[in-house]
Amino acid sequence: MQDLTVGIFDEHILMQQGLCALLNDVASIHITLSCNESDKLLPSLKSEPVNVLILTIHEFNNKVIELVKTLNFSFPRTKILVISFQNQEEIILKTIKAGAKGFLSKSSTKEELVEAIYTIRSGYDYFSTSITQLLLTRYVNDIKSVDTEQQANIKSLSTREVEILKLWGEGYANPDIADKLFISVRTVESHKNHIMQKLNLKTTVDMVKFAIKNNLIEI
Repeated sequence: MQDLTVGIFDEHILMQQGLCALLNDVASIHITLSCNESDKLLPSLKSEPVNVLILTIHEFNNKVIELVKTLNFSFPRTKILVISFQNQEEIILKTIKAGAKGFLSKSSTKEELVEAIYTIRSGYDYFSTSITQLLLTRYVNDIKSVDTEQQANIKSLSTREVEILKLWGEGYANPDIADKLFISVRTVESHKNHIMQKLNLKTTVDMVKFAIKNNLIEI
């Protein structure tokens, strides 16, 4: 394994020393920065840049998020690995959005810590098993929620509106749809307007995307 430099920031000195001791026997990892005061962290990184910065969060607040944002902006080559004692969804998502590339829970093992360091150093994100499960559950629930909403939207359409949506998605122009359904072009346009209102769509392109996504047409 290629040698890499690691920095550790923890406002609790005992935890800071514990992390240092935990990684000291990993031959290819060199701890070149260890800090427990937030106002000294940025100056320390300027004089001693590192590949990976381990940032421990004991109590989540906006100050922590701002710190992650500042670190990510000021030191784009330094990958931020967060160890959090709080694993609520909001904390994880906000921290990731702020720029953290890895997220470990307090129950993570030394093996996970080492793996996380190398993974984010290589340009990939890393989340501990418990965090991955939490994010996966969130993703699945979001998908289910979207699917349920879309199904409800489709059910709000009349049979005629579904026919027009399908034909429009298949590339038929208004006059062609009117001929196929034996209605006027104006009626087709009226139906399309109602469809867009019911589905909360902004453009006819959105209608096509909706039809494809909900398997109303084949591509």
